[in-house]
Amino acid sequence: MTRYLFASLLALLALKALAQPTFTLRSADVGGQATMVQVFNGFGCTGENQSPQLNWSNAPEGTKSFAITMHDPDAPTGSGWWHWVVFDIPATTNDIPAGSGSVGGMLPAGAIQSMTDFGAPGYGGPCPPPGHGPHQYVITVHALKTEKLGLDEKASPAMVGYNLSQQMLAKASIVFYYGR
Repeated sequence: MTRYLFASLLALLALKALAQPTFTLRSADVGGQATMVQVFNGFGCTGENQSPQLNWSNAPEGTKSFAITMHDPDAPTGSGWWHWVVFDIPATTNDIPAGSGSVGGMLPAGAIQSMTDFGAPGYGGPCPPPGHGPHQYVITVHALKTEKLGLDEKASPAMVGYNLSQQMLAKASIVFYYGR
């Protein structure tokens, strides 16, 4: 009898988990190949350096803020390349317009863009070395259990990443590619 009750309880828990909607990230601009709109303008690249539009849904219960990161794990650095780091995005936000990562962009009040591997805060688009093949660019929205990370715009990607890992409830990602 105990075995039957335990199996029934496990089945109910599994059904409840299946009924929960999945935290999902979407973009009207990326997913597949980058366009010149997203590509960096510098280092030999001649794009418009515009951050993509992003929207997400089904954040987990208890989400108090969000963060966005964009990383190129294929960069020939040994640790990849951080292209965009934004945190302290209010929990009421679920859409970021295209171009929000630019200086003076339309991020929600209180959101902080911190340092990237370009040496400055804000979005820096794809610009892999010529002939290095297509690189993958991973944009992730992190649902966090805190309203504020307690960091500022001078925080390194590693410091932000450490704090994100301590406060993470869930994350959702989109991958797109670019090579030259």
